[in-house]
Amino acid sequence: MGGLGKILAMPRIARVAPGGTVFHVLNRGVGRTRIFYHERDFDAFRRVVEQTLRVAPVRICAYCWLPNHWHFVLWPER
Repeated sequence: MGGLGKILAMPRIARVAPGGTVFHVLNRGVGRTRIFYHERDFDAFRRVVEQTLRVAPVRICAYCWLPNHWHFVLWPER
């Protein structure tokens, strides 16, 4: 089957993120390609992070957004 075709479920069970545990979370573009091209891309990502914080309270201890990847150090509140 070529192309995207069918969307499959994640192959593993979602991880539990208990409060009091600090996590380093990162995402990198495939082959280290850029994921942010313009300032507006960073702005859109910031808005998504803000929206997410409203429904999933977590403390952001540190973050770094670069053109081809991002990092967060997160501390869930619950």
